[in-house]
Amino acid sequence: MHDVEATAADIIDAALRLHKGLGPGLLESVYENILAAKLVERGHSVAQQCPIDIEYDGLRFQQAFRADLIVNGSVLVEIKSVERLLPVHGKQVLTYLRLLKQPLGLLINFGGETLKEGLRRIVNDHKDFASSRLRVNQ
Repeated sequence: MHDVEATAADIIDAALRLHKGLGPGLLESVYENILAAKLVERGHSVAQQCPIDIEYDGLRFQQAFRADLIVNGSVLVEIKSVERLLPVHGKQVLTYLRLLKQPLGLLINFGGETLKEGLRRIVNDHKDFASSRLRVNQ
C-alpha cells in the first residue's frame, strides 16, 4: 500500500515537470494522458476517467460524474486547463472525494503561467494529514 502523502508528493512533482516541459494552455486531456503515463512509469497504479456513482436514501445514480485520475486507489486528481481556478472547481473535487469516500484530492490547473498558482490540495475531513494552508474544508 502506498502512503497517501508520498503519492501526492510524487503526483505534484510529475505535474510540475509536465507543466515545465509542455507549458500552459493545452487541452486537459493532453495533460491527463501524459501525467497518467508518467505516474505509471514511476510505479503507481493509475485509473483514468473513473466513474463516480451517487447513492442517497435508497437511490442510486450510476456514473453521475467522472474523476480524471485516481492514483494508488487513494489520491484523486482533477485536471483543469483554465485561466484561473474558481471556487466551483474545489467544490467539484470535494464532491468527488465525499462520494468516493477518499481522503485526499489534488486540483491541478495547467492553464496558468506557473503550476504553483494552480495547485490546490483538498482534504475530505481526514484528521491525520499534516496541516496545510491549501486545505479547502477546514
